[in-house]
Amino acid sequence: MRVSRRGFLRLSGGAFASAASLTVAAPVIAAPAIVGLRDLNARTLAFDCYYTGEQVQPVDYWVEGKYIPDALQEIDYALRDWRADEVLPIEPKLLDVLYQLGRRLETNCRFELISGYRSPQTNAILRAADAGVASNSLHMKGWAADVSLPGRPLEQVHEAALALKMGGVGYYPDADFVHIDVGRVRRWVDYG
Repeated sequence: MRVSRRGFLRLSGGAFASAASLTVAAPVIAAPAIVGLRDLNARTLAFDCYYTGEQVQPVDYWVEGKYIPDALQEIDYALRDWRADEVLPIEPKLLDVLYQLGRRLETNCRFELISGYRSPQTNAILRAADAGVASNSLHMKGWAADVSLPGRPLEQVHEAALALKMGGVGYYPDADFVHIDVGRVRRWVDYG
């Protein structure tokens, strides 16, 4: 069972408050380092793909300072343009932003994916139907994803993404997703 840092502190806070219990608590004092080891040495993401119904179970895409090629390929496939059935490598920095967002919100980093990579043809079709779709969308480079985070209000996801200051953040409350990209830092709201 994976225990968050906050959960660990809550569980251990009252039990080891007295000085007399410190000798008994020695193994528990070491636990944050063990719990933190995974957080520091591995980054894990999972996706529920809205349009395809596919799921990416939790996958360690970065371990001990290195991206894991097989894990990246699995994520690339999940974030593919499902309309055109085209796969493009997703920028790993985007995955890092998603990971940081999930951790900031104290979640297991399981995102609902609305859109990842878009082929130029798919982007053109979407743009023809909605002028709000950028003609040079970063989705076409694999630098953007439209997501929500189950269990967290969309506004909270939006605010946390803005606080990261790691790229563009679009807020689409009527469509129930937040756009995250690794382009320049900017923000916008679209009520559809």
